[in-house]
Amino acid sequence: MSSDPAGPSEGASTSNQSQSQGQPKSSGEAGPSGPASGATAGSAKKHRAKRGGKGGKRKKGSGGVGGAAGNSGSKSAAPEPGVQARRLALAALARIEEGAYANLLLGPMLDDSELDRRDKALVAELVYGTTRMRAALDFLIDRHVLEPPDASGRAALRLGAYQLHFMRVPSHAAVSATVAASPKRLRGFVNAVLRKLSAEEAPPWPNLATELSYPGWIVDLLTEELGPAHAEGALRWMNQAATVDTRDDGYTQNRASQWVAAEVGAEASDLVLDLCAAPGGKATAIAASSGARVVAADLNPSRVARMVDNIEHLGAKVETVVADATATPFAAGCADRVLIDAPCSGLGVLQRRPDARWRIEPAALDRLPELQYQLVAEAIRLCRPGGTIIYSVCTLSRQETTDVARRVSDAHPELIELAPPGSPWEPVEGGARLLPQVAEADGMALFRWQLAR
Repeated sequence: MSSDPAGPSEGASTSNQSQSQGQPKSSGEAGPSGPASGATAGSAKKHRAKRGGKGGKRKKGSGGVGGAAGNSGSKSAAPEPGVQARRLALAALARIEEGAYANLLLGPMLDDSELDRRDKALVAELVYGTTRMRAALDFLIDRHVLEPPDASGRAALRLGAYQLHFMRVPSHAAVSATVAASPKRLRGFVNAVLRKLSAEEAPPWPNLATELSYPGWIVDLLTEELGPAHAEGALRWMNQAATVDTRDDGYTQNRASQWVAAEVGAEASDLVLDLCAAPGGKATAIAASSGARVVAADLNPSRVARMVDNIEHLGAKVETVVADATATPFAAGCADRVLIDAPCSGLGVLQRRPDARWRIEPAALDRLPELQYQLVAEAIRLCRPGGTIIYSVCTLSRQETTDVARRVSDAHPELIELAPPGSPWEPVEGGARLLPQVAEADGMALFRWQLAR
């Protein structure tokens, strides 16, 4: 699936497809979140930090980010901006733990806050980074606690540990501001654990999945299918903060999705159907670059309404339809080009969707290929002889890419595989892919066929 501006997913839902989560078009298959967070928020359980070893003396001064732990200060005084930023980050992390999508949640929370631009950027880094690195953070934290903290304590410790070990915030600032932002009942506990963390270097990681903070099955899958070097390179790249790509018309869209739209190859005389179109990034790009007539479909009416807003804002000439992409109302053989940017696991876009790695279930990779195949089958029905079918997914798994493409080609001898595009795409069986660390973009796969005349 592809990557466009924030939205639950950039790809049509279908009658048997779950709603997806972030900018890319991924299935958003909801699964259990990452490492266990212990007791639920509000637990009355007392938390104890392990004793032993020197915790290190806390340096005086707060670094301009709020009082030290245990210093209640004036009850009427407003918290310092650094404390406010961390308090907002903790609120966002709690919502994400409850199931909210990080990229949909954080923007409105920042807009509603009174933080300045710098502190809003700090909140974004804290929330996305803490969410992304939670497995590594839990490994660091759990060495210093006697029993699992509740959800609020876990969030505060992760937030502080992320600042200490990944942001390299000065220890006095990271500890004091995080403690001050924590619930009062937890401040002594959070202070004790974070002071211990601040006094040590990170221990050796037990395995790559913990070090890079991914579910083990994702590391194992990509290692097997991409090879160890490519897999580790992709996983490390997707742990970096995401960059923003903006088109000439001002629309925010990852460059990988822009490259997919370019490879549709539309001409001014064409009718192009985009069957999994919301929020409309590829459809508007195709219309603007080619002058073709573009019809964009999606199953979900609310997502079609959002797509209409995007189209109108851009002044693009794109028609929209609410339709199930596996059984559309369009006539057979009506289209010159049919694009299926299909729902997928989203394993290529984990850089921009830091919580997605904790939501995706391995079972999704067994379930989604059938939906993807059905989408391509409908595209074949709609394509005229001599026309082109384009299948793309923002994932790196073999089951959703080359396996689906092979099944399509085997079942439809009337299709002619088209040559893969050139750099930055690299050839794979039947098509092409983008490795995120090589293309410096979302991971993506692309397959194209011409329907014989």
